[in-house]
Amino acid sequence: MALWGGRFTEGPDQRFKDYNDSLKFDYRLALEDIEGSICWADAICEAGVLDKEECENLKNALKELYAEIKDDIHKIAGAGDEDIHSYVERRLIEKVGSLGKKLHTGRSRNDQVALDLKLWCLKACCRVRNAILNLQKELVKVAKENQGALFPGYTHLQRAQPVTFSHWILAYVQMFERDYKRLGNTLDLLSTCPLGSAALAGTAYNIDRDKLARALGFKEATANSLDAVSDRDHVMELLSDASISMVHLSRLAEDLIIYNSGEAHFVELSDKVTSGSSLMPQKKNPDALELIRGKCGRVVGALTGMMVTCKALPLAYDKDLQEDKERLFDAMDTWEDSLYMASLVFEGIKLNKEAAENAAKGGYSNATELADYLVSKGIPFREAHSIVGRVVLYAISMQKPLEAMSVEEFKQFNAVIGDDVYPCLQLENIIARRDIKGGTAPLQTAKEIALWEDLLAKR
Repeated sequence: MALWGGRFTEGPDQRFKDYNDSLKFDYRLALEDIEGSICWADAICEAGVLDKEECENLKNALKELYAEIKDDIHKIAGAGDEDIHSYVERRLIEKVGSLGKKLHTGRSRNDQVALDLKLWCLKACCRVRNAILNLQKELVKVAKENQGALFPGYTHLQRAQPVTFSHWILAYVQMFERDYKRLGNTLDLLSTCPLGSAALAGTAYNIDRDKLARALGFKEATANSLDAVSDRDHVMELLSDASISMVHLSRLAEDLIIYNSGEAHFVELSDKVTSGSSLMPQKKNPDALELIRGKCGRVVGALTGMMVTCKALPLAYDKDLQEDKERLFDAMDTWEDSLYMASLVFEGIKLNKEAAENAAKGGYSNATELADYLVSKGIPFREAHSIVGRVVLYAISMQKPLEAMSVEEFKQFNAVIGDDVYPCLQLENIIARRDIKGGTAPLQTAKEIALWEDLLAKR
C-alpha cells in the first residue's frame, strides 16, 4: 500500500519500485514503529484528534500486531510493501478498518523513521554493552587464573621487557572499557525524541512533545524540527563506536594469531574456535580470530560510507538517508557477533607457560634493568644506556644471556658492577619492581583484577 498515491496519475515502474522500496531491510524496525505508533495514538488523543475509544481500539490492534510479528520479525521482509511504515499501516487498517487511517494525523514518515531508528539504536547500544561486559568478564577470569605467569612484552614486535600474561590481558580490558563508556556517551546523545517534527516544520497539532518523548524512553524532545528529521549523527556515532571497538578486537585477534603460531606457541586455542585444512590434516587454523580481524574493515567501511552519504545533504530529509540502515544493521550485528566470538576464544584458551617464560627471558629483555642498576650506582642514565648497549653486543657475540655473564666480564664495561647485579637480572624481580599503579607487578595486577571483578559485578 503506497502512502502517497493521490498526486500521481500512474503507478511507479516496477524497476523503480524494486530500487526504491526498503521493506527488505527496514522490516527490522517493525517493533519500534509499532511502539512509536502506540505512543502517537495517545498523543493525538490528548490533542483531540481521537476519542478515548478510538485510541484504545488503535492501541489494542497495534499491540496485537506487535505480538504477531515479535517472534518471527523476518517473515515480513517479503510482504511487498514499500517500507515498514506502509506495512504497519496496512496491517492496522486490516484490523480496525478506516480508523487505522487516522493514526498518521500530524505525523510524517520523516519523523517516524527518525524515531524508529533512534529507538533501534538505543536497544542496539544496550545489547552491545552487554556483549562488551561479557567479554570483559571472560578476560578478567582468564587473567585471574594466570596471575604471575611470565610473558614477553613487545614494542615494534621485538621483545622489549618482561610482563605477565595477566597484564597483557588487562590491557585489552581497558580498551573495551573505553568502548563501553563511548556507548554510554552515545546513549546520552541519542536521548532526544524526533516524533512531532512531522516532515520538516513541526506538527500543527497540540502535542506535548516532551511528555511523548518520556513515554518513549527519551529524556526530552528534539529542539529543532529541521535537524530532527535529517539528523543521523547517532548513526555515525554508533558506527564510530563500532569501528574503534572493532579495531581493538582486531588488535587482540592479531596478537593471539601471532602468539598461537608454531613459531611462538605461547597460547593454544580451543578446538571450538579453530578449523582444519581440506588438504593438510595436521593444521589447526585460528579462523575465528582471522574473521574478527577481517570484519574490522567491513565495519570501518560502513562508517566511511555513512559519512560520505551525509557530507553534502541539504536540509531537511533526503532519500539518501535510506542508505543509513543496511550498513548500520550489518555493522552492529558484526560488532556484537565479534565481541561474543572473542569471549568464546578466551573460554577455552590455554597458556603455554614454559614457552612464554622462555620468550620473556630471551631477547635481552633484562637490559633496561641492567641500565637501572648502573643508575643506582650513580651513573647517569644516558651513559648507563650506552654501557649496556655494549654489554649486549658482547653477550650476543658470546651467545649467552646477560645473567650468564661473569662479574669479570661485566667489569670489562664498568668497574661498579658487582655480584649484586644478578638479582636485578632475574625476571621475577624485574616484574616485581614494577609495583606502581598501572605496572606489571603481580601485586598491582591482583589489585586491578579485584577492582575489575567488583566493577563488572555491579553492572
